[in-house]
Amino acid sequence: MIVLQMGPYPPPHGGVQTNLVAIRKYLLDQGIPSPVINLTRFRRQEEEGVFYPKTALGVIRLLLQLNYDLIHLHVGGNLSLRHAGVMLLCSWIPGKKTVFTFHSGGYPSSEAGRSAKLRTFRGWALRRMDGIIAVNRELVELFERFGVAKERIRLIAPHAIEIGAAATALPEPIAGFYRDHDPVLVTVSGLEPEYDLPLQIEAIGRLRPSLPRIGLAIVGGGSQHAAIRQLIDGKPYRQDLLLCGDIAHETALEAIRQASLFLRTTWYDGDSISVREALHMGIPVVATDNGMRPPGVHLVPKSDLEALCAAVETLLRQPAPRRDVAASGNENLDAVFRFYTDLAGERRGPAPRYTDDLEKAGGAGRGEGPAASNGSAVRASDTVNPESTGSSAV
Repeated sequence: MIVLQMGPYPPPHGGVQTNLVAIRKYLLDQGIPSPVINLTRFRRQEEEGVFYPKTALGVIRLLLQLNYDLIHLHVGGNLSLRHAGVMLLCSWIPGKKTVFTFHSGGYPSSEAGRSAKLRTFRGWALRRMDGIIAVNRELVELFERFGVAKERIRLIAPHAIEIGAAATALPEPIAGFYRDHDPVLVTVSGLEPEYDLPLQIEAIGRLRPSLPRIGLAIVGGGSQHAAIRQLIDGKPYRQDLLLCGDIAHETALEAIRQASLFLRTTWYDGDSISVREALHMGIPVVATDNGMRPPGVHLVPKSDLEALCAAVETLLRQPAPRRDVAASGNENLDAVFRFYTDLAGERRGPAPRYTDDLEKAGGAGRGEGPAASNGSAVRASDTVNPESTGSSAV
């Protein structure tokens, strides 16, 4: 079996990219070829098995020329007509199976998500897929509203990358910023409106009287870079705010590891991989309550400055002891691979029933509420909107 991955490939290292890379590495480690077609505007020199077409025609040419048995298409953000067109294109390649993962866990609650119904172009495209992976229960329900048969849906959480215990040196000016500030708060997200970064910037100003050395490191890039830069430059405490830009994933992990607290404020969201990475390293997390955060997250209402400041002060006054970096299992990747083999007809025995998967998954995490089945291959967790997926080549 050869599995073709299609979607955003690093750089940058957003949630969708991390999931795609983890699946590919899992396959390669088992001797299963897994070429990649990158579908974003971000380009780098082509390496073995990773292709960066510049146009839609280039994508079509690769789909017709490459050798593979199954296509796995990864999409984050909105489920656009362009994405539906790519799904249809993949479904028309003769003799190939198709799997689609939609990583935007907050989409079902959006206006476009609420309009999901059977007789739509998006619904038609989704029903053409041989298999669909939902990263949370809300997406399962969304796909059902689009008319996708239950037996074609698997509820599988995104894979949280394994994080090594070895430290990586932070580059300048990030290292200097961390030396000069204590505590350091860090956020990893796209510089996009939905991540509500002005709220975090304002919170630093509110917290400075009681925490005069506090700093906020903002990791990521996006369309709002110039606007956020202008906002920071206009603050009298601009020296306490650092725009790190898009940095290597290992560096971003080290920035999280050395921080006192991780922030995730959003207008709409699921629980991102960066949230899970912070929890994985034992870093306290304050995040907007979206109804699907994993256990251990300290929840605050959307766009609530007072609640955000209070949560930060509480956690910094009563810091929990740092945990050792936890081991990261491959249960989620095993579940994806089983789905591949079921569709390809290479697996012996009956495939797991859809209802069985849901029963194993349990409920989505609710912050400090009852624990969900953390680490389960089919739990209702979520990658959400990718931190930075870029615009598609198609």
